[in-house]
Amino acid sequence: MSIPKIVVVGGGAGGLELVTRLGNALGKKKRAEVHLVDCNPTHLWKPLLHEVATGSMDSGIDEISYRSHAFFHGFTFHLGKMHSLDRQARTISLAPMHDARGDEISPERTLAYDYLVLALGSQTNDFGTPGAAEYCAFLDSRKQADLFHKNLINTYLRLSSQASEGKPVVLEIGIVGAGATGVELAAELHNTTALLGAYGLKLGPQNLKVTIIEAGPRVLPVLPTRISNAVVEELGKLNIAIKTNTKVTKVTDKGFETGDGEFITADMRVWAAGVKAPDFLQGIDGLETTRNNQVEVLPSLQSTKDDRIFAIGDCASCPQPDGSKVPPRAQSAHQMASHVYVNLRHLLANKPVKSYIYKDHGSLVSLSRYSTVGNLMGNLTGKSMMIEGRIARFVYISLYRLHQIALHGYIKTALIMFSARINKIIRPRLKLH
Repeated sequence: MSIPKIVVVGGGAGGLELVTRLGNALGKKKRAEVHLVDCNPTHLWKPLLHEVATGSMDSGIDEISYRSHAFFHGFTFHLGKMHSLDRQARTISLAPMHDARGDEISPERTLAYDYLVLALGSQTNDFGTPGAAEYCAFLDSRKQADLFHKNLINTYLRLSSQASEGKPVVLEIGIVGAGATGVELAAELHNTTALLGAYGLKLGPQNLKVTIIEAGPRVLPVLPTRISNAVVEELGKLNIAIKTNTKVTKVTDKGFETGDGEFITADMRVWAAGVKAPDFLQGIDGLETTRNNQVEVLPSLQSTKDDRIFAIGDCASCPQPDGSKVPPRAQSAHQMASHVYVNLRHLLANKPVKSYIYKDHGSLVSLSRYSTVGNLMGNLTGKSMMIEGRIARFVYISLYRLHQIALHGYIKTALIMFSARINKIIRPRLKLH
C-alpha cells in the first residue's frame, strides 16, 4: 500500500514547525511522505525582518536552509512557488523558477497530495494606494529586508560624505502603519543611526527624522491602550514623530500626500500598514476566501469546501466560539501548526479531528535596545499583566528561542544561543555592507 502524502506550502513559522514535527514523527518512520514547498531557499523568522533591514541582525547567520533542515528531519523540500490547485486531481502546480539572469532553474511542476496544508503567511496590503508599490519599501521577506538595508547603508554613506564637507544633512524616513512592524522599525532605525559614529560615519540621531503615519486613532491598535500609551511615551523620548488619524492617499518619490491635504516629506518610505494573504489564493479552485484572500476554515482548520485541505497562520480565516477571528500573529501560527499536526495524526489513525481554540498569551513590542513593553495573559485569572524593561525583553527574546526549540530541539538551540553570545563579542554590532 502507498503511504499518505502530506504537502505543506509555505515555510514560515507555522509551516516549518509543522513539517519538522511531521517529518520527525512520520517521515523518518516511512509512515507518510512529508513535503515542504517554498519559493525561498532559506527560512528566517518574520518578526526579525525589521532588524535585518536596519543591520541589527545579519540574516546570513540566523537563516535556516530548508534543504539541510529537510535532510535532518525526514521531509522533502521543493523550491518553487505555488500558483494553482486542482482539488479533483489532488495536485498543486508550481511555477517555473529562474535565476537572476532569467535562466530557468526548474520547469513548471505538479505535486500530488493526500492532505494539503496552506501556510503561506501574509503580505503587506497597500490597499491600492497610488504610488505605494512604486515608491515604498516593504518588509515581507528577507529579500525585501536586504534591499532596504542596502539602500539605507548607501544613503548613510552619501549623507556622511556631505556632513564631512560641513553641509547640514537630515535623513527623513516615513513609515506608514503604526503596528508592531512600523513601531519596531522606527526604534531600530534610531538605534542604528546612534551607532554609526563608532564606525567612522559623521551621522547621529540628530541627523535622523522618523515619522510614523497611522490612519487609525492610536499606535498598536490591536493591543491594549495602556501598552499603546507606553510605546508612544518611549518613542517620544527618541524624537520619533507620530501622526495618527492620518490617511495616506498618494505616495511620490518625495513623500506622502494625506487625506487632509498635508504633504509629509520623506527621503525613504516604508509601507507597513495592513496585511493580506497572497492574491492567487482568492477563490482558488472553489475554496471559500475572504476579501483579504484568506482561506475560510472550520474550527478543525480544514477548509470549508474540502476536508483534505487545511490552512494555518495568516492565510487562514478561522472562527472562534465568540464570533471573532483568530488574529494574524506569530503565536497563532505556532498554535495552529501544533493543532494541525494532531489532527493529521488523527485522520491517519481514523480518529475524529478536534476544534482549535486560540489562546492569547499576550503581546510584546521591542523598541530596540531602548525598551520592551507588552502584556502577558494569566492562565489562571484570564487577566493581563503589563510588563516592560528587562523582564519584557527577556520574554520577547524567549519567543524566538521557543521557535528555535520547535525546529532544532533543546540541545541544538542551546548551542545556537552560545554561538550568538560569541558573535556579539567577535562581530560588529551593525552589518555595514
